[in-house]
Formats: sequence, structure tokens, C-alpha cells
Amino acid sequence: MIKKLVALEQFINKEALSGILLFVATVAAVIVANSSYGQAYYDLWHMPLGMNLGELKISMTLTYWIDDALMALFFLMVGLEIKREMLVGELSSVSKASFPIIAAIGGMAIPALVYVAFNPDNPLGFGIPMATDIAFALGILMLLGTRVNPALKLFLVALAVVDDLGAVLVVATVYTSDIQSEYFLHAGIVYALIWALNFKGVTKLLPYLILGIALWFYIHAIGIHATIAGVLLAFAIPIKSKIDERNFIKESKRDIEDFEKNMDTLPILNHHQIDSLESIGYNYDKVQNPLVRLEHNLHGLSAFFIMPLFAFSNAGVLIDFSTVNANLMIVLGVVFGLVIGKPIGIFGFTYLATKLNIVKKPDNISWSEVIAVGFLGGIGFTMSIFITHLAFLDEAIIAAVKLGVFGASFIAAVIGVLLILRVKKA
Repeated sequence: MIKKLVALEQFINKEALSGILLFVATVAAVIVANSSYGQAYYDLWHMPLGMNLGELKISMTLTYWIDDALMALFFLMVGLEIKREMLVGELSSVSKASFPIIAAIGGMAIPALVYVAFNPDNPLGFGIPMATDIAFALGILMLLGTRVNPALKLFLVALAVVDDLGAVLVVATVYTSDIQSEYFLHAGIVYALIWALNFKGVTKLLPYLILGIALWFYIHAIGIHATIAGVLLAFAIPIKSKIDERNFIKESKRDIEDFEKNMDTLPILNHHQIDSLESIGYNYDKVQNPLVRLEHNLHGLSAFFIMPLFAFSNAGVLIDFSTVNANLMIVLGVVFGLVIGKPIGIFGFTYLATKLNIVKKPDNISWSEVIAVGFLGGIGFTMSIFITHLAFLDEAIIAAVKLGVFGASFIAAVIGVLLILRVKKA
């Protein structure tokens, strides 16, 4: 239990710092885009780059390489988090998972319906207000320090994991281009090979990652958004280690005893000691859970490089409110979906489900705190911008929606913080 809490604290701290970096990258992008370097900024991200895999050729702009390739690594990490939480975390049992699952469903369904209500003739952007930016939301909670109920952070993490799963399903099923069915067989064969590694008990990550690259190529060729390859790969990464903890302790103690027994007066290690160290290193690799190890390695890369780079390349928008006026209903659908739909969905679904005895609210969280989390869930930002680029091709609409996402996320964050401070003061 203590190890789980330490791991959760480390996760939250990384997400909090990532949220700060995202904010800095966003502000920098907006400043550069509206400066004399604005044209150079846009030219950089629209620079074409290509690569081949046999007869399969892919050519995209730098922005699309970030959105499709680097974000696939982000989605790989998301998939690993989802799998871990479902197997051993906050979603591993019905009693623990039911409340955040209901909250997440409400937090996705109501914002989508709010958007569609504003745009019944053009509903494709419904996925934009569905998403929650966990890095920003947790970053705000961490900045508030001890004034935040620790159980609230746990609830937000669990809710965001389910929210991410919903976003993945929406991206996979709704935001796709023309389907090229001939590549389904190729992708299926590659994915079968990945699962074969799992069934054979292979715990080395390199073979999975190599096949994962091929899977990304073929998923992209099919027309499904290539980031889904990251999630599919994550589900196939094994969680079971080669040896259990007890055997690792037993063998490590033996190796340490051998190391001590073979000590001599020379200033360098002898071959017996080197063998003992190599044995410890070998068992160190075998005792690690492949899924947890990959998630740990990806978390820093995602939090401190991929997400800030995504924000800097995608958040740059000219501050021109004429685009907002021209696409007012779309922007209002996004803004009201995030600021109003999210808290109503999260609080309303959980409150109703509790009254109907479908779920039980955790005793260490108050309804006022659930409402506060509902508003923090309205911080869409990263995933909202990501889905915006999938939903629309018109640059004017994209620019208008980004301004709407920025404004809505700021309003939702301020209200969420004020509610949390009020709860703590009370």
C-alpha cells in the first residue's frame, strides 16, 4: 500500500511540473505567433518531412509528425496507465472504480451533448469538450499544496484515466480518414506477433517497440489515427515479471554474500565479484514489470518533452476575435461544454447514481469537492486542441476553437480553485 502511495505521489508530481511546462510552452507559442516571427513559426511547423517502409511511403508536415508520431508515444503511455489502473490500481475493482467511472462518463456525455445542442447541423466537434487535461488539472492541485484533500487528487487521477480511455475510443472510431482496408491484414499480422511475444513470456521491451513501429505505419496507412497504435501496443505489453520479488531477494542476497566473500586487498574488482554484480543486474531486469518499466521511462519523455513540444507547435494562434465571431456557435459549444457541461456531467451523474444506490461516494470526498473536480475537468487544453485538429480542416475554425479552449480552460480552472479554497476554509 505504501509503495502504491509513493508511486502515485511521484506520478502526480511529474504531472504537476508537466502542467507548468505546458503553460509556459503555450504562452511562448502565442507570443511568438503574434510577433514578427509569426510567419517563420508557421513555416517551421508546416515544413514537409517524409520516410519510407518498403513500398509504404509517408510524407507529412512537421506538425503532423508531432501530432501523429510523437503523440503515439504519449498515447502509448496513456494506454499503459489505463492497463495498470485496470489491473492493479484504482480501477481494479468494482468498488474502487465505479464512482470515477460514472463521473468520467458524465463528464464526457454532457459536454458532448452541450456541443451538439449548439451545433446540431455540424456536430463533428463534439469530442473537443469531452477531454480533460490531467497535467494542467493536477498541476493546479499541486500548486495549492496542503489546501487540497489528498483523496481529491486520487479521484481526479482515476477519473482522468477513464476520460483518456473515452478520448481514445472517440479518436479511433470518429476521427478517421478514408479507410484503406487492404492494410488491415498487415496491421493484424503485426499485432498478432506482438501478442505472441506476450504469450511466450517475452519481457524484453525492444521487440515490442520494433513491432510497434511497424504497427504505427500500418494503422496510419489504414486511415485510423496513428496514435491508436500506441494504445494497442500498450494493451499487449506484459505486466508480469520473469521472477517474483521473493526470488529476487533470495538470489540478490546470495550474490551479495558471494561478492563479500570474494573481497581482496586489490583496488579493483576480481572476476568473482564482477560475476556477482552481473547476476544482480540480470535479476534486476528480470524482476521488473515490463509495463511499469516502460511507463516509467515514457513518463518523463512525455511530460517534459512531447507534451510541451505539442503545446508549442499547436497552441500558437493569432489573437483575432473575428474568427470567433465567424464561428460563434462552434466556439460557444466548446466553451459551454467545458465550463458548464463538465461539472454538470461529473457531479450530476455521480449524485444521481449515488441516490439510486448504483455507486457509493467515497467517505473522504465531499460533494462540494466533487463539484470542484468537475470544474477542473473543464480544463481541456491538450486533448481538446488535439481533437480540434482532427475535427476541422479550416484554419480559421481551428484558430477560433483554440481561443475558445484557452478561455474555457482558464475560467474552469479559476472556478475550480475558488471552490476548493472555499471547501478548505469551511
